[in-house]
Amino acid sequence: MRTRTKSIKRVGLYANPEKVSGRSVVQKAAHLVRQNGRLGFSTAETAAWCKIKVPVFQEAAALGRAVDLLLVFGGDGTMLRVARELRGTSTPILGIKVGGLGFLTAAPSQKLRQALAQIWEGKFSTEPRQLIEADCPMDGKSATLHALNDFVLSRGATSRLIELEVRIDGEVLTRYRCDGLIVSSPTGSTAYSLAAGGAVVSPTAEVFTLTPVCPHTLSNRSVIVRLDSKLEVKVLSRTVETILTADGQVQTPLIAGDVVTIRRSRASIRLVRLAGTSFFETLRAKLNWSGSNV
Repeated sequence: MRTRTKSIKRVGLYANPEKVSGRSVVQKAAHLVRQNGRLGFSTAETAAWCKIKVPVFQEAAALGRAVDLLLVFGGDGTMLRVARELRGTSTPILGIKVGGLGFLTAAPSQKLRQALAQIWEGKFSTEPRQLIEADCPMDGKSATLHALNDFVLSRGATSRLIELEVRIDGEVLTRYRCDGLIVSSPTGSTAYSLAAGGAVVSPTAEVFTLTPVCPHTLSNRSVIVRLDSKLEVKVLSRTVETILTADGQVQTPLIAGDVVTIRRSRASIRLVRLAGTSFFETLRAKLNWSGSNV
C-alpha cells in the first residue's frame, strides 16, 4: 500500500445529479473532509445541486487537476464520464457507489465514513487504468474518441445484421455478420463484453477483447489480442445504419466504407483501491461467485 495521506490536502467532490440519493452522501462527504482538516472543492453543478459551500470549478477536468484526490459519487456510468474528462491526469479517483452495480467504484455509499478513514490513514493504493482511443469519421471530419471500457459498432433501429471487416495490424481477421462488435479494454471486460459472452480479463492484462454480438455463425467467438495492436474495423453494410459508441455514452453514425481505427491511448487514469479489497474479490461479490463442493 502506498501512503499518500500527507499529500492529500485538497479533495474534490463530483456527483451525478441523476442519482437523487447521492445528494446527502455528498453533503456527508463534504462534512467529513472539513472535519479531517482537508479542503473541499467541487464542480459548480455539484455544489449547487448538493447545496455545499466550497470553492468551485466549471468542469470536472479542471477540478481533477486542482485536487489531490477526487471523490466521484454515482455508478460506473459516472466513473466512465469522469475517466474520459480526466484522461492523462494523475489525480487518484475514488468512486463511491450510489445506485446499482459498480465495478469501477471502490466503496458503497453506506461505507463512506470507513472508506475516508482508510484514505486519511494511508490504507490504500492506486492502480493505473489504460484508456483506448478510436479514430473515426465524424461530421465529415476525422475525430478521435476515447473510452475506458469499450467501443461498440452496432446496428441502428433496423432489425438487420451489419457486416464488418476486422484487421489486426493490417492482417484480415474475419468478416462479422452480427448485431454488433464490442472492442473492450481490460477494464471493460466486465461491462457489455461480459454480457455478450466475452471473457473476464484482469484489468492489469494488456489486451483487447473483440466480442461479436449475436453473430450469424456459431464459429465466431471472442478474440483476445495484444493491447499494442492496431485494430481496423471497416463498415461493409450499405443499407443498414451502423453506429459507433464510446463507453455507451458518445455516439457517431457510420456509413459503408468508413474505417474505425482502434488502439491503445497514451492516456490513463488512476483508480483508488482500498486496503483489503481486490479485483477478484469484487468479481466474487458482484457476480455472486460462491463456488461449490464436488
